[in-house]
Parts: sequence; structure tokens; C-alpha cells
Amino acid sequence: MPPSLASSTTLKRIHREIADLKKEDLGNITLVPSSDSLFVWKARLPGPEGSVYEGGFFDVDISLAHDYPFSAPRMTFRTRIYHMNISDRGGICIDILKHNWSPALSLFKVILSLSSLLTDPNPKDPLVPSIANEYVRNRAQHDRTARQWTQLYAQPPPPPAPSIVTPLTVPNSRAKGKARHTSLNPSIYSSRANSAAPSTPGPSNASTPVTIEIEDSDEERNKRPVASRRPTAVKRKRGSGAVDVDLVAEEEAEARARRRRAGDGPSGLREVIVIED
Repeated sequence: MPPSLASSTTLKRIHREIADLKKEDLGNITLVPSSDSLFVWKARLPGPEGSVYEGGFFDVDISLAHDYPFSAPRMTFRTRIYHMNISDRGGICIDILKHNWSPALSLFKVILSLSSLLTDPNPKDPLVPSIANEYVRNRAQHDRTARQWTQLYAQPPPPPAPSIVTPLTVPNSRAKGKARHTSLNPSIYSSRANSAAPSTPGPSNASTPVTIEIEDSDEERNKRPVASRRPTAVKRKRGSGAVDVDLVAEEEAEARARRRRAGDGPSGLREVIVIED
């Protein structure tokens, strides 16, 4: 709320300054009235480049009198700063805010003067004499301390590092089953069967097919005609030449021997493996 004694001239001047600020190139400077009152303003000054305050941001509170612009505004540093012309409580020692104030000055011009004060302090009119003496006698130590204060009080905190979340991998039972099914490759078992089969001498590049035949029982053999019961002779290659081996006589002899041992009862199935080299 404006002061009770604020004149229309004061309100017109404040509104005119607000309109002029919209036309100015403020850069990184912030200067705005508060949402509650046109007589309370907020300013933010960036540390000038090349100065010991570079990288910092300094907040300033501004309060206007009811007879502004005929009275100088009251400004206070809210951010701590190591400066000979600015006290620990934020008081500012600058001539345009005292005896050199003029209604022709505006808030924006005062803020520009404060920015210049950060670059060129005035040791002849110090508000903190100890800092002024250090500035004159030990400039390097003064600059180190000013930079430390800027890092401690004027620089914004660094943004938090983004947290890295490792995604949780859920095992897929279907994918595992597919992998197991793929691993059951028939070619693997075929190669294992070929390696387990007894090898016969012959050329190294010859393939070794495996044939499995199941012989009928004696009872089923007796029921079939004689012509159908006689098995076909099988050829087996040995070495580099082919030799015909008639296995019929051997099989009939083995069948007669089984009948003599087992009597007239039916015999079970027997597997006969014939290998062709």
C-alpha cells in the first residue's frame, strides 16, 4: 500500500519509471516493484565481469519515501559482500544516495551506480575502514577475501547432480524358454551320435550314416510267407574296395540259436544296427 501522504506526483513518477524500465536494456540486472506495494522494490545486481565479485548475485532492497523523487530512495544490500563502502548490515555509502541526490535521477541510474561501485570502490569515503586499509596496503589479500565471500554468500548453489537409476531387469521366462528350446538343436545331437558310433577304417572324408533296423519277433516271422521272411542282404564297404557281405545266413543262425535257448515262446524285439561306411 502507498504511504498515506503520497501525492499524485509521486505515483505518476513511479508509473513512469516502470514504463521506462520496459524500454531499457537491463542485461542481467533485475529491478521490479513488489506485488504488494509500488513503494517497495527489489533489485538484483550481477557481479561485474573482471571484478572480485564476478559470478555472484547481490540482492538489494529498495524503499521509496512518500515524497519521492524529491527524497532519495533508501537502499540496503541483503546479500553479504566484502566491500569497503557497504557495511555488514547492508548500508551503502554512496554520494548520490545522500547529499548528491537529484530528482532527475531514477532508480535504474542508481542501480547502475551501485554496479560501478562494485568495480571501483572508494577508499577515500569508506564505510568499513579496515577493508579500505587492506585494499590500500594489501590488495592481494583483499581480493582473495572478497572472492571467498562472493563464493560463500553470493553464488547460487550448484544444481543437484541427477541421480542415476539402474533399471531393474526382470527375467523373462518366455525368453529363457525360447533360449533353451533354441539350444536343443538337433544337429548337435546328430553330431554327438556320429561321434559315438564306432568308426571303421576308410577314407577320412567319407561320411558315416547310421541306420537302425528293428527285427520282428520269431512268431511274427513264422506267420509271414517264406519269401517275405527272408531278409535282404546288406552290403558293407570296407577299406577302399566294396565287399559284399551276406548277413542272411548269420541272422538265420542267430534266430535258430535263440529258439533253441528260449523254446517255443515268442522272443522280444531286438535292435540290429547296420553301419555303412
